[in-house]
Amino acid sequence: MEIILKSGEKSNIDQELINEFRNGLKGEVITATDSTYDDVRKVYNGMIDKKPGLIVQCLDVADVIYSVNFGRKNDLLTAVRGGGHNAGGLGSCDNGMVIDLAGLKFVKVNTADNTVFVGGGNTLNELDHATHPFGLAVPGGIVSSTGVGGLTLGGGVGYLSRKFGLTIDNLLEADMVLADGSFVTVNDKQNTDLFWAIRGGGGNFGIVTSFKFQAHPLSTIYGGPTFWPIEKTEEIMEWFHGFVHSASDDLNGFVATLEIPGPPFPPHLHNKKFCAAVWCYTGDVKNGEEVFKPIRDKNPVLDLVGAMPYPALQSLFDGLMPSGLQWYWKADFFNDIPNEAAALHKKFGSEIPTPLSQMHLYPISGAAGRVGKNDTPWVHREAKYAGVFVGIDPDPANAEKITKWAKDYWEALHPYSSGGVYLNFIMDEGQERIKASYGKNYERLSVIKKKYDPDNFFRVNQNIKPAE
Repeated sequence: MEIILKSGEKSNIDQELINEFRNGLKGEVITATDSTYDDVRKVYNGMIDKKPGLIVQCLDVADVIYSVNFGRKNDLLTAVRGGGHNAGGLGSCDNGMVIDLAGLKFVKVNTADNTVFVGGGNTLNELDHATHPFGLAVPGGIVSSTGVGGLTLGGGVGYLSRKFGLTIDNLLEADMVLADGSFVTVNDKQNTDLFWAIRGGGGNFGIVTSFKFQAHPLSTIYGGPTFWPIEKTEEIMEWFHGFVHSASDDLNGFVATLEIPGPPFPPHLHNKKFCAAVWCYTGDVKNGEEVFKPIRDKNPVLDLVGAMPYPALQSLFDGLMPSGLQWYWKADFFNDIPNEAAALHKKFGSEIPTPLSQMHLYPISGAAGRVGKNDTPWVHREAKYAGVFVGIDPDPANAEKITKWAKDYWEALHPYSSGGVYLNFIMDEGQERIKASYGKNYERLSVIKKKYDPDNFFRVNQNIKPAE
């Protein structure tokens, strides 16, 4: 079998060696000759069409250790896949080996201290399903099919960021398999440098097989989307910026430009463009009407806000965003939404090329903004927004159209950005972009990378180079 080495060179790997590897696993090794190969190799972003040489479906930590050792000894280009949601498809690779963690699923809730142990292959909907009956929640993202691992290692911006911080701010411990095949536990007392690094440093330092999170009492929230005609974008964005950052930590919401694609929304609004905000209030739902009065005073044309279980909000848009759509992502951090920028949002929001394409601005204030910028690698704590521009469509024929719109939108707004980017939100954009995202923390991360992965075995990611 022809395979790609870590160096990028092509080589042949002996079939007997693969058979020996397969026999030592509890899980499965999938290759191109298997009938399930084309289904197994797919990732969330349908624009990514990588064809790995081997896909290892790990079922336990031993499988992960065995896979890492096999990859290292045979010098294989190796990718690690958790939920498969990564924007740039960095959970896969062409002709190399994919270590797939989808079989490492478990969620254990400890009600004595409200902590939660989660497997490296779990998704947010599985985490929410397990914690909600206990009246608890772990800060996650926006789409519930997102993998816990990728979201966490990159930072974790979501509905609960203003109240409880980013996902990494709630990470207490992790179990990891390192590049040399060793197994370690990291927390604020053990392997503290590595614990610091994985809270925003991505998959550069090893494979996390389990996470331990601090969960928070939360069951029912008051929230949902509100919509205004795209022509009101400048007015709404100016108001939103002043309103959300001066609100209590209990109130969060992201502002967006988007198109209503169809059901379940009212027919008279289908295929029209809007400036929207999606809200999450974590305080007493009895106060919801009062808290949302200033929002409703802005006279949205559609108001779908109300009391709902937190997992319902987390999964609200899952039906519109199934796996396999074409996605193209660009992103930036922003400190403000000046009038000139708001005018550009109106312009590009009015030119949305396909019904699912959209732009979001996620607030980073409240609890997320009060963490020191050097306390974790996620340095841009002073930014007010993590912005993302995404071209989305089911039809590959529209890939060029949605890509151009997202790039043009981003290029127009980039002069108003504050530097760096939330790496969970971008494709593969090169080393300088990665360095800008970590700022001065990059050097510290590079030193830690050299200590734990000096040969850069874990390189199929937003890569941090080992220090020279």
